[in-house]
Amino acid sequence: MEGLCIYDGDLDVQKITSSWYEKYKTSNYGALINFIGVVREENGIQGLSFDIYEPILNLWFKAWQEKAKKQKAIVLMAHSLGNVPNHKSSYIAGICSPQRRVGLELIDEFVEDFKKNAPIWKYDLINNKRIYAKERSTALSGAGILS
Repeated sequence: MEGLCIYDGDLDVQKITSSWYEKYKTSNYGALINFIGVVREENGIQGLSFDIYEPILNLWFKAWQEKAKKQKAIVLMAHSLGNVPNHKSSYIAGICSPQRRVGLELIDEFVEDFKKNAPIWKYDLINNKRIYAKERSTALSGAGILS
């Protein structure tokens, strides 16, 4: 899906954000705002691991594209599938918008909604095993057994 990329393992932040800049710098947007999520070393984890249900993710992302389009903006997203070690990126969000205020507001709403509603499941990596991070997860409305 245009604007949404899933990568195996950790994200190449410089490559992804540079490609967004190169692609959109002449599109007459006044702002390109990025949010980069980095895996923190905490509670003895070696990193995080992610599962993604792409059909629901595509629908969720398409709704965000439509919301952004109403404000003459676009939304971009890259996320990891599988294992991501500590101090590496698993999530990058971007907004291209005509004015900075629109972009700043959209990036805040997008990242918060992502944390609550994107169908991505997180696991802690401890002793090379994936352990579901239930206490840091949010159940998805209407997801049934996927929640």
